[in-house]
Amino acid sequence: MSTPAAAPAPEQTGGLKLAAMVPGEPPVNQLYRTVMLHEGSDLHLKAGLPGMMRLRGVIQRMNTKVLTQEDLEKLLYPVLSEKHRNTLDEKGGADFSHVVGNDECRFRVNLFKQRGKLALVARRVNTSIPTFAKLGLPPAIETLCHYEQGMVILAGVTGSGKSTTIASMLDYINSREALHILTIEDPIEFVFTDRMSVMNQREVYLDVADWHLALKHAVRQDPDIILVGEMRDKDTFEAGVHAAETGHVVFGTIHASSAASTVSRILDLFPPTMHHAVRQSLAFNLKAVVAQKLVPSILPGVQRVPTNEIMIVNPTIRELILKSKDEQLGAAIRIGELEGMQDFTMSLLNLVNVGKIDKATALEFSPNPEQMRMAMKGIKMTNPGIL
Repeated sequence: MSTPAAAPAPEQTGGLKLAAMVPGEPPVNQLYRTVMLHEGSDLHLKAGLPGMMRLRGVIQRMNTKVLTQEDLEKLLYPVLSEKHRNTLDEKGGADFSHVVGNDECRFRVNLFKQRGKLALVARRVNTSIPTFAKLGLPPAIETLCHYEQGMVILAGVTGSGKSTTIASMLDYINSREALHILTIEDPIEFVFTDRMSVMNQREVYLDVADWHLALKHAVRQDPDIILVGEMRDKDTFEAGVHAAETGHVVFGTIHASSAASTVSRILDLFPPTMHHAVRQSLAFNLKAVVAQKLVPSILPGVQRVPTNEIMIVNPTIRELILKSKDEQLGAAIRIGELEGMQDFTMSLLNLVNVGKIDKATALEFSPNPEQMRMAMKGIKMTNPGIL
């Protein structure tokens, strides 16, 4: 079985058409290229199913045979480094990037075991970095690219476009300022081209042994801006804060549902005895939090558009963080509209008004549908009693 993914089983019909195989490429690239052909977002492989992909938000079958464990081993092991193979065997999962062709397309891959068998999910990442206008980001995002030090955090669930937004922000800076921009990623997703800035990208476990060492080296490499990637644990966040305190701009991502809840999500990384000190660090080093979701669009040819909640740390926000009044951050965001802040209700309403989404979608994705209904009627909700 030299090309297990290429021949459809007789009973498997109606699946998405496979891309042509390219001579000299590993057979698994046919499946990656099929995702590229249909402009899908994710490749899903699992023993016992045909090849699958997420297309326009829905999991759909490819026109392949049902893949066995042996098929997956033949497809995946030849493109797996020894280190990642060892990580898979020892820990049950491995993260890495897979590049198709001569950097035609890049995938962020998670290979793991489920019920003792192999499974893979690979997110397609565009090699070209889109502009703010192309992504449909609000104008306030541009203002967040001009800090001289401090932290800017992008919050959202997996697949909400956080990495793409940060890449767009870094490329905006890269094209306008002569700086040293250092990224620490696992794995590298977007490949930057040096423009006005010098761009150095380090992939953890490939270019450097681990996160701790990469972050230790970072402040010694004369960066102006550091992308920390995901702030996944206490050590990563502390290293990011240290870099911000020593005069750098630090970009990072975190899994949180809103700008306001990002504070509590960061606190969750630490024991309660450290929460007061963490709040102090956030109050004086955090510059902004951008929370993002992707929502279905009604624009022709556009599948999804971002809705953004933007919290800029002004004196009011800083005081609320210091006094542990996180429940009032939402109100502070709403009354900070003139400073470029907005909550999800304001963002969704604007998307309705400019014809990018419909009202039903706005209500579905609003964290407060009743507030959304009132906003659609022109009634603004504020809370002047904060602090």
